[in-house]
Amino acid sequence: MQSHSLLAAEATTSTSRTLTITLFLVFVAITLAITIWASRQTKTATDYYAGGRSFSGFQNGMAIGGDYMSAASFLGIAGLIALYGYDGFLYSIGFLVAWLVALLLVAEFLRNSGRYTMADVLAFRMRQRPVRTAASVSTIVVSIFYLIAQMVGAGALVSLLLGIKPGATFLGMDADTAKVATIILVGALMIVYVVVGGMKGTTYVQIVKAFMLMSGALIMTLLVLAHYKFNLSALLGDAAEQSGKGAAFLEPGLRYGVESDDAAKTFYSKMDLLSLGIALVLGTAGLPHILTRFYTVPTSRIARKSVLWAIGIIGTFYLFTLALGFGAAALVGGKAITAQDKAGNTAAPQLAQALGIDYFGGDTGGAILLAIIAAVAFATILAVVAGLTLASSSSVAHDFYASVIKRGQASERDEVRVARIAAFGIGAVAIVLSIFAQSLNVAFLVALAFAVAASGNLPAILYSLFWKGFNTSGALWAIYGGLTSAVVLVFFSPVVSGSPTAMFPDSDWHWFPLNNPGIISIPFGFLCGWIGAKISKESDLNKYAELEVRSVTGYGAH
Repeated sequence: MQSHSLLAAEATTSTSRTLTITLFLVFVAITLAITIWASRQTKTATDYYAGGRSFSGFQNGMAIGGDYMSAASFLGIAGLIALYGYDGFLYSIGFLVAWLVALLLVAEFLRNSGRYTMADVLAFRMRQRPVRTAASVSTIVVSIFYLIAQMVGAGALVSLLLGIKPGATFLGMDADTAKVATIILVGALMIVYVVVGGMKGTTYVQIVKAFMLMSGALIMTLLVLAHYKFNLSALLGDAAEQSGKGAAFLEPGLRYGVESDDAAKTFYSKMDLLSLGIALVLGTAGLPHILTRFYTVPTSRIARKSVLWAIGIIGTFYLFTLALGFGAAALVGGKAITAQDKAGNTAAPQLAQALGIDYFGGDTGGAILLAIIAAVAFATILAVVAGLTLASSSSVAHDFYASVIKRGQASERDEVRVARIAAFGIGAVAIVLSIFAQSLNVAFLVALAFAVAASGNLPAILYSLFWKGFNTSGALWAIYGGLTSAVVLVFFSPVVSGSPTAMFPDSDWHWFPLNNPGIISIPFGFLCGWIGAKISKESDLNKYAELEVRSVTGYGAH
């Protein structure tokens, strides 16, 4: 099996480069054509923010899948399963179960209550300006965390695709320079998609990408299973053997819940697992770019149907990640994966390369399959970053500019213009931060975004929808308290400093022992919201009654 790893390492030739770049450019050309077509259909703010509310349940379900099955799902989870076996699959389970929370507590109520952004629901019975400002800040912070994950994934792919080895260059760039150049290119493309196409263009790009990703993952899954004659036991046995960890690879405890002689370390490791689980399950219902998708359909019933479609599509995909992760462990090997990318982000493309060599023979077979899967991965990244940038720039324009600065007096044309300008600013910040975060696993980075969303946004949304005593003070305390606690704990955690895989591995200012802040920051966000609501006497029961009727029945919804 190890010969596969050596072959895979050598297989990226000039043919592979040419093919990869050609396929990537074809995808970019198709999606840019869709974006330009959509821009001609985008005439009003509703078109720009919500795609004219014209999508069916299946289309929106595919687009939600396209938004959600990000670089973290495809590259990060496959990498974590390939390196940590059983523990890596916990991400897949958490990401999927989270949709039940979104389906039962958020999707229908949100579609009935809001118009374009998450803040429409939060501000419905509160004082508009402070709540919309808080929601806008929260949306931008969550989106930037999520954007960093996608761009890091793009950077990780590039040196593999271009076959840039230590000491070698491509177009005068070494591997590190090429990664930075790729991050800048992806950032520039996502800004174009959002500025030109708005929600309509972004949605069609996500539908195309979801179809490509499901097809690519299905083909690789079938090839892995066929290699082992559909004998799962043989696949798992080979994966355990090639991982270098033996039977422990198929059992819990390699990454989380690690037992050690130090009782404190054991405790912290188990708490980290619990913290990760809470963030993954609760985070989806607070992600701004997912919440805005519920506004793109005409009715709440179709919003609910689109979530059911999304659950089916996403659930099937996460089953594929099992085959991709264990297949990469078995056919590529842990050493070859970490040699290419320490965090394991290139496991899926490396598996494609090994399968191509195995089935089609020679360098060309590996190059072709690698190029196809790499183009799918780039499509994934471009579609998700476009959705994230749209959600955050829409919040800046609709919530902060139109409602706070202009006090509701802004024209639709001005709003859309500001949204386009904001897309440039948010894209630039994401590009700069991504360049510094290249050592982190992308699934792990997304888990941090989930923790921040669940800490700040989710308490405010649930309290707004279901607690009649909630008020402006409570909303501000919930958003700022949860958001600040999550970001501060991440900043002082081993993720940022004090560990070999940290953002700043040579510095150490960490004092928080866990990688995932959710177990502290999420309850803290709910507690802050409760305290904030209790210390204020503000109350508008008529507005709550109106929101309750609207959220349940859809009466008066836009």
